[in-house]
Amino acid sequence: MTTIFDKIVNREIPADIIFEDDDIIAFNDINPQAPVHILIVPKKRIKTLNDISIEDEQLVGRMFIVAKFLANKTNISESGYRTIFNCNDDGGQTVNHIHLHLLGGRPLNWPPG
Repeated sequence: MTTIFDKIVNREIPADIIFEDDDIIAFNDINPQAPVHILIVPKKRIKTLNDISIEDEQLVGRMFIVAKFLANKTNISESGYRTIFNCNDDGGQTVNHIHLHLLGGRPLNWPPG
């Protein structure tokens, strides 16, 4: 089943893309929970964190390198930011394609929702 992220990767639907390379695409969330709310998505569809394999180790690590780069680019690296992966329904995952949330630009309370 095709996800909304597959459609963004394939340019079937628009997104506010702020980073892209051969393996990853990143874009602003359409329902932001903070002034900066970016989704960092691997172009390879991996359904959930439970589906990550050892072969995905470098790809998942690269997602965090992109998060660091984007935190710097959006001027939130010094004030602080949060990265989040959600997994399955109880974890709040709404799209069955892993994605890393990068949030910042305001104080982020703990614990979250």
